[in-house]
Amino acid sequence: MSLIHNERVKLLANALDRASTACVAVGVVGPAAAFLYGMGTVPVSSLALGIGSSVWLGAAVTLHCFARRTLGGLK
Repeated sequence: MSLIHNERVKLLANALDRASTACVAVGVVGPAAAFLYGMGTVPVSSLALGIGSSVWLGAAVTLHCFARRTLGGLK
């Protein structure tokens, strides 16, 4: 039974880590690229971009930490 439990824990940890990667892509890399290349349709100040990216980056770090903590539940 512990093998099944371990695989489920690893699956959950992987899902959380993939979600953290998506947060970085959506909230940091995408807006930064759009801002640098002038492709944004709505004008955004660099301050708003920095705050938004910081929030997304914080969410990514939090999700990654939850994933690492989840792996602590392996038997």
